[in-house]
Amino acid sequence: MSTTTALPPLYSYGHALDMDEDKIGLLRDSSDAADDVEELRRRLADDGYLYMRGYLDRAEVLAARASLTSRLAEAGVLDPAFPHLDAVCKPGSGYVFKPEITNNNEAVQRLLYSGRVVEFYEKLFGESLRHYDFTWLRAIGPGKGTNPHCDLPYMGRGTHRHLTCWMPYGDISFTLGGLMVLEGSHKRMDLLENYVYRDVDAFCENKPKQAEAAKNGGWTFTGTLSHNPPSVRNKFGGRWLTTEFRAGDFLTFGMFLVHASLDNRSDNRLRISSDSRYQRASEPIDERWVGANPPGHTTAGKRGRIC
Repeated sequence: MSTTTALPPLYSYGHALDMDEDKIGLLRDSSDAADDVEELRRRLADDGYLYMRGYLDRAEVLAARASLTSRLAEAGVLDPAFPHLDAVCKPGSGYVFKPEITNNNEAVQRLLYSGRVVEFYEKLFGESLRHYDFTWLRAIGPGKGTNPHCDLPYMGRGTHRHLTCWMPYGDISFTLGGLMVLEGSHKRMDLLENYVYRDVDAFCENKPKQAEAAKNGGWTFTGTLSHNPPSVRNKFGGRWLTTEFRAGDFLTFGMFLVHASLDNRSDNRLRISSDSRYQRASEPIDERWVGANPPGHTTAGKRGRIC
């Protein structure tokens, strides 16, 4: 099999990805169907994702980036020798998970929960919308990205038809390392069924070690599918799909699509992105992610059962 010439060598979770044409590829850009809701729905069902290149106002996304980098600087994550907007991190910053910097952040809240994004999901769902009140904000420094997983184990107590919106706050090269999805994986329920319906916050009350872990806010199941992206692809088939993202793009997908991210192989820059979730207002919602102070994966979000 010939090597994919359009892509440089890519890495995920410390593993070199197989670069043969049947194992790696580029995301399909669905911005051409932005005004054709039936085609968008068809592609979402077939592909498991919609990549909307340039759908959002670039200036608005960069304004949200500026608000985030200012807060990251205040948190001591950035190197003060460089402009905040460049997101140059201090050595060893690694993985920064700081959802709190989206709270009371007008630029981010406006971008994610009004305007073009909300209009897109309302059109796609064909009814009024409800979104989670919790925003997952990540700033990934040089090193490993996110390992392969589906989203449902983390947020499956309500509807299973909600969607994730992955938003890049700035241009993300292959070197900086954006999201990747596993082609056709949402249709592989023969491989997913024993994994995807598990709840990371569920525990067995009659198993003392699990109960003690839950009491301390821990997980007995992390939700990770694998730490080896190439082996996941070999098992599921299909290709890992990714691209170089630009401010103004977003990627949306459902709860059953296997995804991960490329490693950040830059010298010193953060890859800043967020995950937000949207669903039909008529469907049940996961109580862990709504309200003024969503409980999330804290002890308040744990659910015991007899196993």
